[in-house]
Amino acid sequence: MKSLCLAIAGVVFCPAVAHTATDLVLAIGGEPETGFDPMLGWGSYGNPLFQSTLLKRDAALETQPDLATKWVLSDDRLTWTITLRDDVTFSDGTPLTARDVAFTFERAKASPGTHDLTMMDTAHALDATTVQITLARPWITFVETFYSLGIVPAANYGPDYGRNPLGSGPFRLVSWSEGEQLIVEKNPRYYGDAGAFERITFLFTGSDVRLLAAQAGIVDMVAVPAQAADAVPEGFYARAVQSVDNRGLSLPFPPPREVDGRKIGNAVTSDPAIRRAINLWLDRDLITEVALNGHGTPAFSPADGLPWAGATDTIIHDPKAAEALLDQAGWIKGPDGTRQKDGVRAAFPINYPSADPTRQALAEIVAELLRPLGIAATATGGSWDSINRVMHSEPVLFGFGSHSPFELYSLHAAKLGGVGYMNPSYYENQKVEALFTQAQSAPSLEASFPFWAEAAQTYGGQGDNAWAWLVNLDHVYFVDTCLDLGAMQIEPHGHGWPITATLTDWRWTCD
Repeated sequence: MKSLCLAIAGVVFCPAVAHTATDLVLAIGGEPETGFDPMLGWGSYGNPLFQSTLLKRDAALETQPDLATKWVLSDDRLTWTITLRDDVTFSDGTPLTARDVAFTFERAKASPGTHDLTMMDTAHALDATTVQITLARPWITFVETFYSLGIVPAANYGPDYGRNPLGSGPFRLVSWSEGEQLIVEKNPRYYGDAGAFERITFLFTGSDVRLLAAQAGIVDMVAVPAQAADAVPEGFYARAVQSVDNRGLSLPFPPPREVDGRKIGNAVTSDPAIRRAINLWLDRDLITEVALNGHGTPAFSPADGLPWAGATDTIIHDPKAAEALLDQAGWIKGPDGTRQKDGVRAAFPINYPSADPTRQALAEIVAELLRPLGIAATATGGSWDSINRVMHSEPVLFGFGSHSPFELYSLHAAKLGGVGYMNPSYYENQKVEALFTQAQSAPSLEASFPFWAEAAQTYGGQGDNAWAWLVNLDHVYFVDTCLDLGAMQIEPHGHGWPITATLTDWRWTCD
């Protein structure tokens, strides 16, 4: 039996019940600032716990039905007709109908969340179990909302929903002590298999406290940073989960100029020879080993290992070719070892959020590695506010990673230059735009994959070298030796709790 309370840094964590084979205690990340409201992004990464979605993905990322039993896209690619299960209720016993689904989509479109609903025109219920969603133009990545947007009750949704979520998912909220812990229990009205655990407690702690919680025996699983992944406590095993939680260096694409009073572009990184040389020069195996203690893989794109990744994304480490390329392009080393061309020094900062030690390590390593090539890069930490002011004209150490090819669009579509964190480099290529249009006009998500993959040959390492992708993080968890997690998904970016996507498959193996 686990000990019941842990007092660290002035906070006492006390799971509400003693540990049994039907209870779990997890410390796998922070709590969502806006609560458990799908309109504001809850459930975009991992299991929405309280809400159902239209579709879901299994461990192999294959599509499985959830609320939807049938989903059909019209020949003109503008209308989705979705048939729902007729046996679903919210956890308070009220039926879930097509009206709730239509309401959720309409409300999400009007909310500042993370879902791609810009192309939705209308959503309405044809009858109790049929929803029709119309699009303004063909947009196949709209289907991603079927996997990520939790359905809320039209009759009970309001301003406090995020702190009192009502849904039809496998769990319901018992209590939430903000900044400390969340307790959920199995929803007895859930229509599917809610898994083996009756009650789950999520502890909200920093990474240092998580490790102490594991050492004290108060938790069944903790998420740990790469730097601590080798110090496995007694009674636990380390589970490293593959991810597309990538880290990459943005390379501002156009020459310097102003757009709407905003500085964009960079005199150094706008040169294709510089971008190509950086990608050829960087030893990603070394970067992975030094920055992540080996707990990751080299990254060559924002979608490594996913079906829409480019087949030729891999970049061969070739320092001689990198030096020859810069020599031929007229970037000549000066007395201080830094290259120059037409009076421009090959120098720039590598901006990173100073609160993130992993990105700091990556920025410092990359800066050090580029110096012998003749590029004077300087690791520069700052707040996101300060980074926002320069991220269109200076390289930034960013992190992305998604189960949707929309990520490729968001990073490379010309019309998204300067829109939030999308396409921060102001990349633009008409061939890529044409392929994106073909992808979005495909009859199914699977049919769009070849177009996304072909676009990668232009924007990626064999073409424009729009980014210098560095590593994909392993998501490392210390797991109680009695807890079997089964097969795991390739996880997306680490926001939220991506490991919970397969929560209902976890099993306790000890008596």
